[in-house]
Amino acid sequence: MTTRLGLGLPQMRQYSLGTDVPDVARTAEQIGYDSLWVFERALFPEPATQGLYNVPGLPWPDEYRHVADPLVTLTLAAAATERARLGSSVLVAPLHIPFQLAKSLASLDAASGGRVVAGLGTGWSLDEYAAAGVRPFEERGKVLDEFIDVCRAVWGPDPVRYDGEVTKIASAVVGPKPARPIPVLLGAHGRKALRRLVDRADGWLPVGMGVEQLATQWQELQDLAAERGRTEPIQTVVRVNTAYTPKAYDGADRRPFQGSVDQIVEDLVAHAAVGLDEILVDLQITARDAQELKDVAAEVYEKARAAGV
Repeated sequence: MTTRLGLGLPQMRQYSLGTDVPDVARTAEQIGYDSLWVFERALFPEPATQGLYNVPGLPWPDEYRHVADPLVTLTLAAAATERARLGSSVLVAPLHIPFQLAKSLASLDAASGGRVVAGLGTGWSLDEYAAAGVRPFEERGKVLDEFIDVCRAVWGPDPVRYDGEVTKIASAVVGPKPARPIPVLLGAHGRKALRRLVDRADGWLPVGMGVEQLATQWQELQDLAAERGRTEPIQTVVRVNTAYTPKAYDGADRRPFQGSVDQIVEDLVAHAAVGLDEILVDLQITARDAQELKDVAAEVYEKARAAGV
């Protein structure tokens, strides 16, 4: 089975939000990409007292100084496209008020004809939690659980009723409803997070950082699903953050998805062999502008399909 391919939308400083997002989205759909994706980065602490991904001493990429709002970006893409699914990898759910975000996702799904994929995570930035002021960082897992419950309630039939720790809906009509059930995918790694995924979500959003690691994680997740009695399939979309260079990277320290289009495609072929449903290719960091992003995206797609991805 052919692996579906998605493309990351331009959210960073070198792009014009109002013109480049619709242009790239429309072009990606015409090229053949199955889906369009955003991520969330709320702020860039300066100085950064917490390392990237909570790894001590790991610096934040300079590109994170300017990241457009994910829902605004998806809305612009929705208006410019007809077919491509619209996903988040990921929205940091605890930075948002659950009821409002659930209603926004439902509205976007209704407006786009049922194309939204709600990719969620708990995040890791203490500064973002402090700025959002919604819930403490220590409660992030519990907040994500409640958010999933609120979504199921708000997206379901009226009257909506929900009695959670924070969200209280006595009885209400809440519209618009999604055009179809919105799939909920989770970015999960630890044992507790994977149990939440198996028990409560439709799918998984791993990050492609090497074939062996990805294959091992996927097998662990399948084993856990069997252990917990899950019978429905787990939708899987692996995110790959590329570091594109016009010429091949010939260093012995080359990371997965670093280098020329041919090298990126070589890694795509290897990751597709793991057997996941879809690969999200994010090319925006190293592209100089929207035109280069579109050109590289077209070449990656053409060569990946030719290679059997």
